[in-house]
Amino acid sequence: MTSSLSRSDEILARKFLAEPDLLAGAIIDRRWREVAATVAFAEADAPPELAVTDPALYRQTRESVTRFYLRGGGALDLDKLRQLSDSNALGG
Repeated sequence: MTSSLSRSDEILARKFLAEPDLLAGAIIDRRWREVAATVAFAEADAPPELAVTDPALYRQTRESVTRFYLRGGGALDLDKLRQLSDSNALGG
């Protein structure tokens, strides 16, 4: 994946996309870094080359990203989430 996410953030994002209740919990708990990682992962989408190297993972990722957007995930502003994450990291 051509994502700038760490491997742990990528794994977390995949889990949140597969289980939307976990993402909702992160939003409620204001765990902005995790929410931002999930939005960044969804925006990056599944790379087409994954369809060749791991078709099942590609299909699962595409379906998860599609469900994320159908549930309103496109309304989440990645830049704002990153600002909130940074302010939390600074104790704000």
